Amino acid sequence: MLSFRIPSLGSNPTAFAAKITDTTKTVAQLKSAATPTPHSTVTCGYQAHVAGFFRNVTVLWSKNLMNHSLTVMISSLDKDMNYSCKIDLVKPWQFWSKRGSKSFEIEGTFVEVFWDLRAAKLSGNGSPEPVSEYYVAVVSDEEIVLLLGDLKHKAYKRTKSRPALVEGFIYFKKESVFGKKTFSTRARFDEQRKEHEVVVVMDEKDPEMRISVDGVVVVHVKNLQWKFRGNQMVLVDKTPVMVYYDVHDWLFGSSESTTSSRSGLFLFKPVVVGAMVDEFFRDAEEGGDSGGGSSPLSRYNSASSGYGTLHEFCLVLYAWKLE
Repeated sequence: MLSFRIPSLGSNPTAFAAKITDTTKTVAQLKSAATPTPHSTVTCGYQAHVAGFFRNVTVLWSKNLMNHSLTVMISSLDKDMNYSCKIDLVKPWQFWSKRGSKSFEIEGTFVEVFWDLRAAKLSGNGSPEPVSEYYVAVVSDEEIVLLLGDLKHKAYKRTKSRPALVEGFIYFKKESVFGKKTFSTRARFDEQRKEHEVVVVMDEKDPEMRISVDGVVVVHVKNLQWKFRGNQMVLVDKTPVMVYYDVHDWLFGSSESTTSSRSGLFLFKPVVVGAMVDEFFRDAEEGGDSGGGSSPLSRYNSASSGYGTLHEFCLVLYAWKLE
């Protein structure tokens, strides 16, 4: 059976990122580790300077028919858990929990988490992660070491804290979505540029699959029954991104599955920009179409130019196909 290896996140990967992108793991192995759940989830991993050291801050958004919750976890880089708090957002008798704060102590340092999700707006695609009108702030040593959401001025006013000298950054996003043929998520492959909408559409009649970014198709795979696993380099706003996919179970099911949902796995990983990448794209453009209805190179460019500074980042999308 075909398999391909996931590249490492770099010389100093965090624990979770190293686990996702361990060079000894294949996409098929990542798929087998996933289990279908009755709710949509978004897990974002950040690194921030909390209580004197860089630590992992994991933010989990979860939503089902009965509940919508936010969980914030802070741990050291060696995975020792320091703190975890869960906030329920939709229960009518807990409306107050949509705006609040919690304080705790990490190795003798006072740390606070503030949030305001009273007016938070969702994207409408079933994702539990808000897209606007909210903030979640982690405060340590009178600095906002991690700030999520667009209401930044309200967060600074409420917390009475200053911006951190060292900003926190995201290093992975993992999302589980459910649908019949269309699956979408949002991600920023370069922190200095805008967030992009990534959409995967599968057509069972042919069958074929399209992956688009902001409405522009960057990956088109025909004869999907023969090409259900693969990878392709694309450009997203002038940032080279390697796309890996495994949709075997969409087409053939899984003998280990006990539910009516079938999962596809998609990984999006920005790659190092340099002369070798430029040469790759130039050679690919000169080579033309490789046949089979799928170009060896897809480009999506905005009006902006140049390459921004990339943190190590990996987007993992589990797309659960419902019958």
